[in-house]
Amino acid sequence: MQDNIWKMLDNSDAFIALSGIGTLEGIFQIASWAQLNIHHKPIGLLNVDGSFNKLLSFLDHVGKENFIPYSARQIFISALTTKELIDKLEDFVYELDLVAAQIDWSEGNGSKKYKLDLSFHL
Repeated sequence: MQDNIWKMLDNSDAFIALSGIGTLEGIFQIASWAQLNIHHKPIGLLNVDGSFNKLLSFLDHVGKENFIPYSARQIFISALTTKELIDKLEDFVYELDLVAAQIDWSEGNGSKKYKLDLSFHL
């Protein structure tokens, strides 16, 4: 599956999801790669008959609760028709996540270490 996603990533300007468990796995992997600053391509959700309404509500909720950053939510583009979705995808402008932008995922930087402060303060 990951090989297919890399091929799509290399050969596309955006992603369009229709339905299915495999699709959900793929779109969240693609979204996590965007959050890690590996790409800045939108994910289009063709929301026929409201099929993605609950997912979009969930993403809005976790965004409001600061569980995910705004940049992670804004990559998901939803529309009811293919024409509307294509238009929105063409107009999409990625807003860079300034924290993730500091990480360099290019080849050869695998040994680069990032120190996380995981201390707990009362």
